[in-house]
Amino acid sequence: MSFKCGIVGLPNVGKSTLFNALTNSSKAQAENFPFCTIDPNIGIVPVPDNRLEQLTKISNSKKKINTTISFVDIAGLVKGASKGEGLGNKFLSHIREVDAIIHMIRCFDSNDIQNVNPNVNPIRDLEIIETEMMLADLESIQKRLDKKNKKNIDSDQLKILETALDCIDNEKNIDDLYNNFNRKALKLSGLLIVKPKIFVCNVDEKSIQKGNHYTQNFINKYGNDNCIIISADIENQINALSGNEKKNYMKMIGLNETGLNLLIKKGYKILELETYFTSGPEETRAWTIQKNCTAPAAAGEIHSDFEKGFIRAETISYSDFIENQGWQNSKTNGKMRLEGKDYIVKDGDILNFRFNT
Repeated sequence: MSFKCGIVGLPNVGKSTLFNALTNSSKAQAENFPFCTIDPNIGIVPVPDNRLEQLTKISNSKKKINTTISFVDIAGLVKGASKGEGLGNKFLSHIREVDAIIHMIRCFDSNDIQNVNPNVNPIRDLEIIETEMMLADLESIQKRLDKKNKKNIDSDQLKILETALDCIDNEKNIDDLYNNFNRKALKLSGLLIVKPKIFVCNVDEKSIQKGNHYTQNFINKYGNDNCIIISADIENQINALSGNEKKNYMKMIGLNETGLNLLIKKGYKILELETYFTSGPEETRAWTIQKNCTAPAAAGEIHSDFEKGFIRAETISYSDFIENQGWQNSKTNGKMRLEGKDYIVKDGDILNFRFNT
């Protein structure tokens, strides 16, 4: 299971620069004019995990395979995008395909980088994007609730659409949707307003550690939980370095973690994801699952036959696997458990599935 994050924002806020940094590529254009990105760029990135390194060494695996995250660089939206301004309808359709939305917010001054608005105002900029996504949802909901289409919608989705319409029409908090419907049902609705969101405040180099008055105003309004302060330009510079050069540079500018790591942690948190591992002499591999995932469903991430024919899961916690230096000693010392269909997989579990084909 790889999850997909779409990077959205107004033109020239640093989306493509961030995408290039996150994916360590230059496939996304980063030019100083609006709408230079029309078709979305997609980059698949391995998720860093120190546990994977340790397991690979202990199992003496021939291969190490990270789980992945996909980033989608979606072209700049503008006011009126829901009505087609700036090719907006096409761009909004790309956002519907992602699991989470990364709102890229301009929090820097620059005479060199064109701003589509007369001044820097991150709160206003976010409200423009959120309004366009809400208007796009409104149009979609009204079409789907039309008499001729309504009869083809199942009852759960119908309730979601009706609740969403009430929230939009009456300017209610969309928490009603989160409180009354589960995440899977909301995802199936395809609505933009219910997608989990991460706010990335893009700052200049001198604001990396403590932010600036733009980020402070933004965080005061939207809180710290889903907000990250990043400099897209600095992230690009970091990715151009290797090994000790990267560590030394990050230490010099006061960065403890890369923007990629921060985004992945935040993405896992808001999407309620966890990681389990398979490990042996051939390969050690990380797998992404939803929290509270059962053992058969986790097996299904490897292959659907594993889920259908699931019998038992040989299970060792990460700490026990490390302490006992692998499968054999863990078994000998009674640290391997046989878990059945009702077992809820824990983050860091090392699993080996028994199944019938």
